[in-house]
Amino acid sequence: MAFRLRLVPTHTNIDFFRWQWLTFGASVVLTVLSLLSVAVFGLNFGVDFKGGTTIRAESSQNIDIREYRQALESLGLGEVSINEVFDPAFRADQHVKMLRVAPQEGYEAVTPEVIDQIEAALRQVDPAVTFPSVESVGPKVSNELIWKALMAVAAASLGIWIYVWLRFEWQFAVGCVAALVHDVIVTVGVFSVFQLKFDLTIVAALLTILGYSVNDTVVIFDRLRENLPKYKTMPLRELMNLTTNETLSRTVMTMTTVALAQLALIIFGGDVIRGFVFAMFFGTFIGAYSTLYVAKNIVLMLGLDRSDGDKPKKERRKVDHEFANIDA
Repeated sequence: MAFRLRLVPTHTNIDFFRWQWLTFGASVVLTVLSLLSVAVFGLNFGVDFKGGTTIRAESSQNIDIREYRQALESLGLGEVSINEVFDPAFRADQHVKMLRVAPQEGYEAVTPEVIDQIEAALRQVDPAVTFPSVESVGPKVSNELIWKALMAVAAASLGIWIYVWLRFEWQFAVGCVAALVHDVIVTVGVFSVFQLKFDLTIVAALLTILGYSVNDTVVIFDRLRENLPKYKTMPLRELMNLTTNETLSRTVMTMTTVALAQLALIIFGGDVIRGFVFAMFFGTFIGAYSTLYVAKNIVLMLGLDRSDGDKPKKERRKVDHEFANIDA
């Protein structure tokens, strides 16, 4: 007989609404505190949002990034981001690295003298290195990137809201988007409280969190919609508890496997992707929490019109279920 790992018993009967107002209230408090933290302490923006200079370094030798970092430490440049670039079109002896240097205090960009010092320090480590391009990003471009990042997150949330509204009913859409907004704000609040570097990779992580969180929420909502005609007389609160218990094993297993992969990347992935992976790691847990204790609570508070449950299937309203049977 095959061995099956079960993190959750096959049949559970957990009352997820036992502490309904405490859990929902905690989410509201965390959201407000996160907004206050961003307003008071701000975010530790990276070079993408603060502006700075990007230097492309190419060499025929594959020099470790750590050696580049050590060569620049003595210059006291502050924040320096170094990433290795991979491209199938590169030659076998073409090794490319991108350096991003934050502007020095009192300047909008890195001065030519500092760029010369950077290039000289890198040549001591790798005499074969060349610098094909040096580009500076000013404060105006950085401000545009901030707004575009906000618009990207807002557009993703709007698209998800429209999808859930078409797929289910408007109460589900409100609960789903409220959970997504909660996830994003609390994650950003953590970066504000601990002053972790916030750059474009973190924005990508926030968009990933939106996708993960809505996936878990839609799975539970889909099961709830299936159960509505099965249990016509069961109170909505009990029905939502039943539905959540039925999908709990899937939720826990998915969250655990995703978190294990992310934990490995946090430990062994290095400094370059650590902030990105940490955002997703935290978002995995906060996304599961918001699905269980934010989205469902809002749907319960708004209520659902279950009057169609007593009618024959062909007589039920077509508006709410116009897209319900589309496989997506």
